[in-house]
Amino acid sequence: MKQVFRSRAGFVMGWIWVVFAAVMAVDLVVRYNGPPSLVAGAVLAVLTVLIFLTSMRPATVLLEDGVLVRNPFRDTFVPWTAVDDVRVSYSILIEYGDRSVRCWAPQASARERAQAARRATGSPRRSRFFTEPEPSRAEKAALETVAGRTHADFVAGQISERAESAKRAAKANRRPANSAARRNGEAAAGSTGAAETSAVSGPEPAASTAPAARTTWSPAALAASAAALALVVAAVIVS
Repeated sequence: MKQVFRSRAGFVMGWIWVVFAAVMAVDLVVRYNGPPSLVAGAVLAVLTVLIFLTSMRPATVLLEDGVLVRNPFRDTFVPWTAVDDVRVSYSILIEYGDRSVRCWAPQASARERAQAARRATGSPRRSRFFTEPEPSRAEKAALETVAGRTHADFVAGQISERAESAKRAAKANRRPANSAARRNGEAAAGSTGAAETSAVSGPEPAASTAPAARTTWSPAALAASAAALALVVAAVIVS
C-alpha cells in the first residue's frame, strides 16, 4: 500500500502560489512591454521554483518494497530490509548501512512539539458553565497512543513498523528455502561422490532479488531550476 506523507500546510500554500503565479504569468504575457515584463517574469519563475522545491516536492513515500524520500533535488529509495534505524528530532533521519538520509517532510516544529506535550499532560476542561465529557475507554487508549507524538513521530513509527515486518517476512521465507536446499543436497549426496562433496560444502546461496538502496537526481527539479535560470539569464541580457 502506497502512503504519501508531506507538509500539508506547505503543500496547500504551494498550490495557492502556483495559481497566483499562473494568473500573473498570463497577465505578463498579455501586457508584455519589453524588459520590465521579462524581469518580472524571471522573478516570478524563481519564486515559483523555490516554493515547488521546498514546499510541494518534499515528501516521504511508503511503497510496497521500501521507503522513498523525496527531497528538493534528490530522491533516495531505501528497501525495507535495509532500514537499520529511524530517529526523529526536528526531522526524520533514516539510517541504512553506513549511510543516512534526512527527510525534508514531514518535520516537527517547536510549536508542534509544544502542542504534543500539552496533549500528553492535558486534563478535561471544567468550569461553571462548561464541562468536557469524560472520554470512553477506547478514546482514552487512542489518546494515550498519540499523546506527545507529532506527525513526524507518527511517520517514523510507520517506517519502523513496516521495516521490522519486512525483515521478519524475509527471515521466514529464507527458512523453508534453506531447508529444501539442505534436503536436496542430502539426497544428491548418496548418488555420487561429487554430489557428496557438494553436500558437505552446502548449497550455494541464492542471488538476492531485493531492490538496492539508491539516490538519484530528480529530473523535474533539475528541469524547473534550469528553466528559471534561463529566464534570469535572458532578463539580465535584455535589460
